[in-house]
Amino acid sequence: MTVPVTGRSTTVKGPGRAGRATLAGTVAVLGVLLVVSATAGLAIGSVQVPPGQVWGIVTHALGAGWTEPDWSGARETIVLDVRAPRVLLGAVVGAGLAVVGTAMQALLRNPLAEPYLLGVSSGASLGAVLVIVFGVNLLGTVSLSAAAFVGALGALLLVYATARSGGRITSVRLVLAGVAIAAVLTALLDLLLLTTDRGNQAREVLAWTLGGLGGVNWGMLWLPSTALASGIGILLAQARNLNLLLAGEEAATTMGLDVARFRARMFVLLSLITGVLVAAAGPIGFVGLILPHIVRLFVGGDHRRVLPTAALGGAVFLIWADIAARTVAAPLEIPVGVLTALCGGPFFLWLMRRDARRGTERGAV
Repeated sequence: MTVPVTGRSTTVKGPGRAGRATLAGTVAVLGVLLVVSATAGLAIGSVQVPPGQVWGIVTHALGAGWTEPDWSGARETIVLDVRAPRVLLGAVVGAGLAVVGTAMQALLRNPLAEPYLLGVSSGASLGAVLVIVFGVNLLGTVSLSAAAFVGALGALLLVYATARSGGRITSVRLVLAGVAIAAVLTALLDLLLLTTDRGNQAREVLAWTLGGLGGVNWGMLWLPSTALASGIGILLAQARNLNLLLAGEEAATTMGLDVARFRARMFVLLSLITGVLVAAAGPIGFVGLILPHIVRLFVGGDHRRVLPTAALGGAVFLIWADIAARTVAAPLEIPVGVLTALCGGPFFLWLMRRDARRGTERGAV
């Protein structure tokens, strides 16, 4: 099927024998990289743990250990209770943001689309800051995450109410509403910080709004993990429809897709997933922008290939970003969002220049 995308033709083929072999090879390589990355995340830190000992601790905890424990209780606590939840959260958030970014770019047919386009991160940030500034602790340790999710959900409802006020919801109106609501919520957040008497929390607020994986425990993993698994399953089931959107709205409608309804459902799903991920780790930027483009270089544009490889690639990327965040300036920990921005900013500029150059070339033709 030849699909015209923004003035040029792109061929999206079904996963034939060669395509399945390429996908299997790419997934296998990324799977190995994920295991290596997770091992490094458990081993590297202020207390270095040899990789062999890491695996001994993990297998022993799972009841499959083949050697007698030769490590201290302190090392076991560091690996299992401090680093393991952090590494798993990094893998889940990285995979989730990459998958959401992939779907957003398809739904909007815009290579610069990313998970926070609809103002979800601004709502989550406002909810989290309200908890930090006013010291609300109704739900104990999950109060901040719960407030962030409620803020993300509230922002989503505002965006949809604003976009629908003019009649039928279109992708352009939805994006414009998201930008406007995000600006208003960010202004409210800044006003709150300027007028509050609790200035000593400014550093905590700044650290959260930059994103990070610190302070996570096992009890915080079930919700983002469930959101990721459900989201990937639904998106893989809708991969054909995402491919159809690459042909444009008219062509997709001709092929039997109700574009408006499909987009509305997908935007709600993606926003809810993003809200859960932001509530767990803060607004970590650029992962959902750069990973989809990187994996497309290896597996093409078919979403049946892009979605699983983007998930694995995002997990690997964010694990290594977190390793760098806690080791580059040790003992000081850099918010992981700072490092992803340092990687994603130049990539974003390159992407803009590439698209501008292609537009000039098409205009010349």
